[in-house]
Amino acid sequence: MIRVCVAGITGWTGSAVAAAIETAADLELASGVSRSDPERFSSVAEALDGVAVDVVVDYTHASIVRENVFAAIERHVGVVVGSSGLSAADYEEIDAKARENDVGVIAAGNFSVTAALLLRSAADAARHLGAWEVIDYASATKSDAPSGTSRELAERLDDVSRPALVVPLAEVHGAPEARGATIAATQVHSLRLPSFTVSTEVVFAAEGERLSIRHDAGESAAPYVAGTLMAIRAVPGRVGLTRGLDQLLD
Repeated sequence: MIRVCVAGITGWTGSAVAAAIETAADLELASGVSRSDPERFSSVAEALDGVAVDVVVDYTHASIVRENVFAAIERHVGVVVGSSGLSAADYEEIDAKARENDVGVIAAGNFSVTAALLLRSAADAARHLGAWEVIDYASATKSDAPSGTSRELAERLDDVSRPALVVPLAEVHGAPEARGATIAATQVHSLRLPSFTVSTEVVFAAEGERLSIRHDAGESAAPYVAGTLMAIRAVPGRVGLTRGLDQLLD
């Protein structure tokens, strides 16, 4: 039986994950963290000091996720990270700290299986096409940019190759910011508008042709539940950081 603490248990995704844990025969919902519910623990550190668990699942906020992850690692508790807001440098620190404490961390910008297939398909396309950019769509209320899915995608593509830029950014006339942010050598353009949940699109191009691969998230948290449970079950046997749900699909 894997004992789980869900941070962000009253949130959109956290509540759905908690409900699924309660119905799983091999998992136990041991505690939850919520700043808005006085009946829950108010921080991950407080929750872990109060109740013994094997895994923390974090679906909180970009402003607090780093603190939560390190609080768990320092207490030798595995972590599943579903929150966005962590940089490549943060992940390097997390990997080193997790190895030092002999625990596992599984992080994904998106725990849906279809989003994992986006990463895998895009990495394959980057082996054959030399130019691409990423478009990141999210709701008007999302405060961080780019989304975790888009950041993870850009960093995964960087492991394969670096896209060609015919006009270097330093030579752009007008407002260079219009060319997007450079994330691991890929230009990422973040749109924040009403009616979007989270969508990620990568556009590849070659002479005379284009290939677009896009993932659209609906208005339900259901797509993220199965992948999160998969990660919860996988993390106790790992040491160090595993990035991307697609790493668990083989």
